[in-house]
Amino acid sequence: MSRALIILHRQTDRDRAAAWVRSAPWGTRITFQEAKRSTDQNARMWAMLTDVARQVQWDGQRLSADDWKLIFLQGLKQELRMVRNLDGNGFVQLGRSSSDLSVAEMADLIDLIAAFGARQGVVFGDQMETAA
Repeated sequence: MSRALIILHRQTDRDRAAAWVRSAPWGTRITFQEAKRSTDQNARMWAMLTDVARQVQWDGQRLSADDWKLIFLQGLKQELRMVRNLDGNGFVQLGRSSSDLSVAEMADLIDLIAAFGARQGVVFGDQMETAA
């Protein structure tokens, strides 16, 4: 087996993982990770980013939801680096993708967006629904 993934949902998953560990050859790498962000969290993040993009002007310009995502990821203090682009006339931002965030990290990102939005007077879509 070159690569395998087990998501722990029940005892039989734990038992299968333990059996694989017991039979794995020496030198096998085993990684344990928190659950990745949920699809509901992802949808909420994009809705919030869209609301920010529509309502906030930053440095005299409107930014896309994708641009805001990068700004907020940097705000989480995720590892982000800048390197020259291939033509040498600009820069490319390197860093973690939001798809790699754990459930807890995604909750932190959503909280960061909400706090920023509150300071900027952003009315988020879910607030509009409750106000109606």
